[in-house]
Amino acid sequence: MKERIGFIGLGLMGHGMAKNIVEKGWPLTVLAHRKREAVDDLKARGAGEAASPRAVADASDVVVLCVTGSPQVEAVAQGPDGLASAGKSLLIVDCSTSEPASTRRLAETLAPKGMTLIDAPLSRTPKDAWEGTLDVMVGGDPDAVKRARPVLEAFAGRVVETGPVGTGHTMKLLNNFLSMGYAAIYSEALMVGAKAGLAPAVFDSVISGGRMDCPFYQTFRKYVIERDRNAHRFTLANALKDVSYLAGFAQALGVANPVGAAVRNSFAHAVATGHGEDYVPMLSDWVAEWNGTSLTPKAGK
Repeated sequence: MKERIGFIGLGLMGHGMAKNIVEKGWPLTVLAHRKREAVDDLKARGAGEAASPRAVADASDVVVLCVTGSPQVEAVAQGPDGLASAGKSLLIVDCSTSEPASTRRLAETLAPKGMTLIDAPLSRTPKDAWEGTLDVMVGGDPDAVKRARPVLEAFAGRVVETGPVGTGHTMKLLNNFLSMGYAAIYSEALMVGAKAGLAPAVFDSVISGGRMDCPFYQTFRKYVIERDRNAHRFTLANALKDVSYLAGFAQALGVANPVGAAVRNSFAHAVATGHGEDYVPMLSDWVAEWNGTSLTPKAGK
């Protein structure tokens, strides 16, 4: 008999993940939310709905979290009417992008209550979440990871074990440093090219299919070249959060990360100028505008 699964965080990624869980046969309970579209869709597929994290815990054996970051994870776990207040044995799988130090502290705090926390952050896009082909980096007690693996495989095409609790989130920060670093570099390269009269289509004709191509570039260029606003639905505000977490992590380790600081500043500038809810590939437009040029042919003429 399959374990009962709770799911908290039905955003761009969470909706698809939860859809795969319920469609692949797990009893699912989701947390009520003021945005009803995802909740109503999942209820139509057979999920139940709970009014609080505690109620989700009461109805579940395993609870998956896919919220914004560490403050939200801590509030869901330990806040008033939070998961911990249920006072029961529970496996909590944190798929959010959280701070490793916060993850380790929370795991230590929950353990005496009979609750086990593992971190299982994600890579790829909401499209992959919907199709069940995400990459997952999972850190935690091996027995807990083994227990969680069938649930993770409901929405993941690849599950990589990284080590003790907190190492999944460490790897996620490094992964997002690389991906957001690519975004910042692509944006500046496209801007310099446009300023010099080199069209984005020419840039793309060289990069696509060459040694510098990769799946991240393909979603990025899908916006730049095809103007598909939904090519990579990850906001600039969330990107800034993640690279800020990396900066704090590097500081705690006592290491210098000057490239990380430069990448963070690109996103901080975009968010500070009011573009936080735009998606990551749109950074290219703002970098171009700040430098007096444009990546769109009509505006560039």
